[in-house]
Amino acid sequence: KRTTSACSVFTLNSLFLPLLCYNTHMMSKRLILLFAAFVLASGVAFASLPGTSPGPGVHYATDAFPGFDREAPLSDRKKEPRWFACINGPSKDNAATQFAYASECMASNSWRAARKGFDALVREWPTSPEAPKAQKALADLYLEHYLEYENAFREYKYLLDFYSTQCDFDAIAFRLYEVAKLMREEGKSIMFVRFDNTVTVRRAFESVVLRAPGARFAAEAMLTIGELRENDQEYVQAVQVYENLRNLYANTVEAKTALVREARCRMKILHEHGYNRSRNQDTIDFLKLALQSGPSSDVRSELEGYLSEAVRNIENEAYAAAKFYDSRTRTKRSAIKAYERFLKTYPASEHADEVRRRLAELQEEGK
Repeated sequence: KRTTSACSVFTLNSLFLPLLCYNTHMMSKRLILLFAAFVLASGVAFASLPGTSPGPGVHYATDAFPGFDREAPLSDRKKEPRWFACINGPSKDNAATQFAYASECMASNSWRAARKGFDALVREWPTSPEAPKAQKALADLYLEHYLEYENAFREYKYLLDFYSTQCDFDAIAFRLYEVAKLMREEGKSIMFVRFDNTVTVRRAFESVVLRAPGARFAAEAMLTIGELRENDQEYVQAVQVYENLRNLYANTVEAKTALVREARCRMKILHEHGYNRSRNQDTIDFLKLALQSGPSSDVRSELEGYLSEAVRNIENEAYAAAKFYDSRTRTKRSAIKAYERFLKTYPASEHADEVRRRLAELQEEGK
């Protein structure tokens, strides 16, 4: 990149400097126009040099989903022919005969040979008509015979990414979702020990939503993503997922469930972090809007309890500020104004009676 840029500057200067030697009045209009065109072309060429783009590309319109982990670029996952082709390469000379060979292996229960055969076909002849069929057969093999759900998920995802127009996209997207659910149910076993592996499972559901945001199961998948964030105590990210779910799929059952879960996560954030007025006020605003959405009676009761707690936090801060004027500054006028301001803002506060009593004392002392 630096070499090309330097060459562009050198070429520009080599043409520009001789022109300076001419008297401006002697230059023809044609020469001036040619020079201007050259400068413009040089600028366009430099702007299109590798590495000068304004930023990284976006592969999916939904890559910016809040609360999701960012996926690696597609080029990082593209299959390439394996080393030692004599061992790992295809057994036949073309894609058609290779596919027939791998299919015969699968029909005769030669699972290992079939797996290697289909994989080698996709790597060696990725643009052949047999490649998408071989990729699907490989994914089916991992799912139905080996019961290796993570590998099956990876292969179905590859099928959608690189052969989306050569397969039944809706059917494969749904299969991807079903495999993600199996990954969650079965977990990951290492040396006969089972692990939940929540991060891998969550990213699997995220991959499903990223590829099929308009599918009928997308809202349910997002609800699972939020729940998995909660399980890992990542409440800020869970709130982002639930909020986005409610915005994208507003008229679904999952959106109503997300409303309550988001409220619980917001309250957990308040409990786990030190007092923050803006965070409390944001939670209060959210809870008020949530109550206006017409929740069921039991949900309304829960939300009202959260709202009372968040409002109480704000009131406690305001009460402490009013008492500061009373106990620290020793200025009755400032204390009276602070107490009056508190009663005007929070007339129903649990501190209201105490504030009225103290306010009456200060006013009596000022007479």
